[in-house]
Amino acid sequence: MGRRRSFDEDEVVEAAAELFARRSYEGVSIDDLVKAVGVHRNSLYGVFGSKRGLYLAALRRHVEREVRPHLARAAREGQVPNWDLLLLAAVDRAPEDPDVAELVSSVFAELDVATGDPVATEVLLGRWLRGRPDRGVPAELDALETAPGKEEV
Repeated sequence: MGRRRSFDEDEVVEAAAELFARRSYEGVSIDDLVKAVGVHRNSLYGVFGSKRGLYLAALRRHVEREVRPHLARAAREGQVPNWDLLLLAAVDRAPEDPDVAELVSSVFAELDVATGDPVATEVLLGRWLRGRPDRGVPAELDALETAPGKEEV
């Protein structure tokens, strides 16, 4: 008989989702996860198998709790949903990870159906990208601020 788990798996997944949403998959190490979630690395590996396993659990949780319940209102004028994890997954992980690509594509298709407008996903992405600097991204890390040709004023 295995040892009883001494942590709440949902709390760990939530904390990991927040960290991945702020720093992206590549920006988070296993040591970062251990510190952020307060669980020993062997416990993380034992439950999730790998950093990728925890990332997928965090992304799925984010989609089920934060994205799908709010699809229809996301495309309304002035709405910028806090879907950083999903949208970072779309640009950061989906090109490299077929499981992430499948999940992201299905959610974007659901968004198009929910709003009745296939342009909704593009509008949402544009709003999100324009809103990122206002969400605490330091200017030195903001791609728009550090782009070639950007002149200091």
